[in-house]
This record gives sequence, C-alpha cells and structure tokens, in this order.
Amino acid sequence: MMPAALPLVLAGPTLRHCDQDHFTLWFVSSTPMNQLTLHLGEKKLILAAEQTHQVRLGKHAWQYLIQVNQDQLLAVNSPIEYRLTDSLHGSVFENIAQLNYQSESAPEFVIKPEIDNMLHGSCRNPHHHSGDALVAADTRLSQDLSIEARPSLLMLSGDQVYVDDIAGPMLYAIGQVIQLLDLPQEEFPHAELRQSSAISYHPAALYRRHKKLLPKTQHQAKTALRRWYINHPIFTSSLAENHLVSLGEIIALYLLTWSPELWQQIEIPKEVAGLSAVNKLRWESEWLHLLEFKAGLHQVRRLMAHLPTYMIFDDHDITDDWNLTAKWEEAAYGHPFSKRIIGNALIGYTLFQGLGNAPKKFKSAIVPLIDAYFGNPDEEKQDRLIHELLKFEHWHYNLNTSPKIVVLDTRTHRWRSESNLAKPSGLMDWETLMEFQHELVGQSNVIIVSAAPMFGVKLIETVQRTATMLGSSLLVDAENWMAHPGTANTLLSIFQHRKTPEQFVILSGDVHYSFAYDIRIRFRKGGPNIYQITCSGLKNQFPEKLIPIFDKLNGWLYGHFSPLNFLTKRKRMSIRGRRPNGERSKRLMNQSGIGLLNLAQNGAPTKIAVLHADMSETHFDAPRKD
Repeated sequence: MMPAALPLVLAGPTLRHCDQDHFTLWFVSSTPMNQLTLHLGEKKLILAAEQTHQVRLGKHAWQYLIQVNQDQLLAVNSPIEYRLTDSLHGSVFENIAQLNYQSESAPEFVIKPEIDNMLHGSCRNPHHHSGDALVAADTRLSQDLSIEARPSLLMLSGDQVYVDDIAGPMLYAIGQVIQLLDLPQEEFPHAELRQSSAISYHPAALYRRHKKLLPKTQHQAKTALRRWYINHPIFTSSLAENHLVSLGEIIALYLLTWSPELWQQIEIPKEVAGLSAVNKLRWESEWLHLLEFKAGLHQVRRLMAHLPTYMIFDDHDITDDWNLTAKWEEAAYGHPFSKRIIGNALIGYTLFQGLGNAPKKFKSAIVPLIDAYFGNPDEEKQDRLIHELLKFEHWHYNLNTSPKIVVLDTRTHRWRSESNLAKPSGLMDWETLMEFQHELVGQSNVIIVSAAPMFGVKLIETVQRTATMLGSSLLVDAENWMAHPGTANTLLSIFQHRKTPEQFVILSGDVHYSFAYDIRIRFRKGGPNIYQITCSGLKNQFPEKLIPIFDKLNGWLYGHFSPLNFLTKRKRMSIRGRRPNGERSKRLMNQSGIGLLNLAQNGAPTKIAVLHADMSETHFDAPRKD
C-alpha cells in the first residue's frame, strides 16, 4: 500500500499530563511534521524542537509528544480549545471524523485542580465478550459538557493492553499493520526463530506460540505439582498462545487499541482455513468481539482527546505474573530471548503510556536512548535501551491536585521473599514504602492509585495463600498486598501512623470485578477514614459462575462481624463492604464498567459508582452505622 493512502493522523490526539503549568498532547502521524503551532484558547505558541519530541516508530509512523511547560499556562475551571497546525499539512486534527462534540469546532478540555469528580478503571481486553466502558464514558460526557459535570481526569490503573493475551484476528491485524507502516524488525537472541521478519501471521500459524516460539525453563516445586512446572513457559499466562514478542508487534497493538484509523486500512477474514475445529470456533468468536470493539474506537479517541488521561502499568501491559516471584525474575531475565520480549513490552509502555504521565522523569536517562534506537535501529541500541528501562526507578508519579494523587509502581520495586524465592514478592519494598509514606506527610487527604487492591477480598487472598503453600503461586496469580509479611505490616503501619492523612481514597483495578470498602482502625476514635474502591475491568470480567460463590463464602467467613478477621494481618482494621445497588447479600459486582467517583471538599467520597457499557450504573452506598 502506498503511503499516500494513509490518513495524516493514525492515532490520537490524546491529552496526557495537563495542569495549570503543563500541557501534554500525544498523537501518531503517518508522515513527519514540519513547523508545529499550538493554539490554546487565545494563546498561539510556535513550538520549539524541545517541545515536540518525535519518534519515528516506522517508515510511515511518527509519534509526537507535545510538551509545553510554563507558569500559569492554562486557566482553571474554564473550557480551553486546542488546535495544532503544521506549516506543511495545515490543521493537523481538522479532518479526523467524530473528534469533536456537537457544539465544538475543535476539542476542548478543562483544568480542574480541585477534584470533585473523576473517572477510573483498568483491564481493557479488546476481544473480551463484555462491552467497552470507555465508550459509555464518552456517551455520558457528550450528554453534559458543563464544567460542573466534566470529570477532572481519567485514571487508567493497569492492563491498558494485554500483550500476553492476543486474539487470533488481532494478531492477524498486527501483522498487516507491521507491513503497512513498515515497523521495525529485529533479530531474536537465543530463539528458535532468529528474526522477527520470519514470523508468520497466516491463520494456520496462530495459537501456537506457547509451543513453538516462547522460551521455556524449569521451576522447582515441593509438591506433586512439580511436573506442571517442568519445562513450563517462562510466560505463564494461560492464554499465551499469541503472546507478542517483537517491538513492531507491540507498536501495532497500541495503535489498534486506541484508534480506528488503521482498522479501516486492513481486512480480517471471518472464516479462515488451516485452524483446528476448536481454534476455528475461537477465531470466529474473537472476530465478532473485535468487530464490536473497533466500532467504539471513535468514541474512545474522542473521550481521551477531551480529558487529561493518566496511566500506570500492571502485569498484562508487560506479561502475566511480571515479577511475581524472585524465581520468576531469575528465569525471565536470565534468558536473553525472554528478557528481550519483556523489554520490548516495556519500550512500548514507555512510548505509549509512561512518557505522557510525567515527561520530565524520562528526559535525561531514557529519552536519549529512545532517540538513538529509533533514529537508527540495531540490536545493540535496543538491548541498551531495555537494560536501562529494566533499571529505571521512576515509573511512579504524583499529581499536584486537591486531593493529591499518588500513583504507585507496584511491579518493579518488589520486596522479594527471604524464605523462599518461589513465594510471592511484596508489591513494594521497604525503601519504596518509606518514600510513599514521605509523600503522605502533611496531607489532610489523598488519593492513592494502586493497581492491585490494598484491601482485597479475603477469601480469594486465602485461596492464593493456600496455593502458595502448595508451591503453585504462579498458577493462581498469588500477588496481593497481604501476601508478603514485610510489605503487609509496613503498609498497615503507614495507615496507622499519626502523621499520615486523615482520609485515604484508594483506587484499584486488576481483579476483573468491582467492590468498595469503608475501613477504619479498630479501637481508635476518629480517623483515618480509608476507602478502598476497586473498579475492574473496562472490558473484562471475572468468570461468571465463580464470583457469586466467592462473594457468598467471603461474606460468611470474613464478614464485618466474623471473628476470623482477628486471625488475619489486617486484624486492627474494621472493614465494611458496600452493597452494590443496596443488594442484601452481595458485595462484588461482576460487570465491565468504568468507575465514577465524586468527592466532597474534604476529599470524602459522595458517590462511588460504576458506569456499565449499557449505560446502567451500579452504586455502592455507604454502609449503615453500627
């Protein structure tokens, strides 16, 4: 296909880190820009080179991150229209279909440093059968664009992409996008397949990567489950048949996940030859779900063009069970090919997610290496970039809002088990937890973003602990804040410390169901007030038959008045689950959706709800007083 057939903008625009002093905008074009001019309301800014970071993703794909930093750059609580023009191409976003809401001539946003309401969610799997809640969020915003109703921001708290769980038709599309945009190819170290250019995207070659391509290792176990571990793939997802491996595949996945343009340039057959009967049915089912997914991408793009959007990774952004145990790390980073696969996903996260959260953090250590590799790709530069990203310690960030938002990296600062390297690592080590506590000192209220719930469903955590004792922590994804004694005790001490905030709102995802807890410290008058709000997933759900069983058993065994709570690590905490829509014996909601959070001036939640893809809402109302 000739480059002339491609639209000017392939993905975006997406608003990223935006406040009174910063404006950050991301997009991908099919051709390089020349001289860019940014219009912010009445302001006209001719952008300098240092304000327009460009990365040539492929021969026909250029990523731009516009960054303008200036004191009092943007007015607060007032609509701000933005436009981008190029000296060669004219108005960059003018011809994007369905980008603006009905009353607009260009996209608008509002800076709301006092957070009165916000959106949050995680876990968006394109081929899952549930609806896409980001589409519902856009529909809701389109119905009321007033400043009062407009969310302050959109927080995506993990698993924005599923690198380790790719549908067959999606992998087929990825292969076409790699060719269409001429994305980078690479040589694979210590792999049966030596070059990414040799990967086949023919349907007959799909659903086989766990057998033919992904590296394998040996894990030790103390029980009869040992045989399951021998020669088990390093990449432990049960759905790893199409696990992505190359950087070109990662780039194509992100573009297909966030924008409709490339879907219009490719064709995916509904019926294909060369698959087994089982995989043929799987292909047809995934094809239908992807058809529904791509139909909503115009709205997803419009939402992210109008709301400042922030992100943090969880495991599926890189691979399932990422850094779950020290033994996993030893196996994964000790094999050159698995290290490359992980590194490629981390490059993708950096480009498409990390840079936009806090651009300054990456400026000196990472951006020069990105520029060096994409300026003239070769294996040595790629490995050096991966090496530095694996050492990078600044994925976490804070937002200068009220309440202050503290976004945690729970994947790369693990507290490794000292008794057994195969046991789950703590989600954050002692040093990082002390840094976290330092961020809380002096704050009266705070919003914490933790991919995994700090206070989860105790029954499920008990099942995970039992599996860990049997030597199969990887089998049940046994990672939670209470799984490691050091992390658990340090975290609980932070909440009980007299100098930390009197009000915590914890936003989480990861688990594929939604719930809300009100938490207090037993035997203490007054605060702190702690609210654990979990919304998951945006387009994913827990197995429907299991969740009612877990919900009911958890209520029986670990309900608010159960004495079993005094046998747990969080025995000093009084935890009350909120009932979804007032249902008597239910605490867990298993339906895809996006979290709606309204806050009072003192930072306390006035509304905790989930907006579902069908535009219905689930409300978690405060429990009755004892």
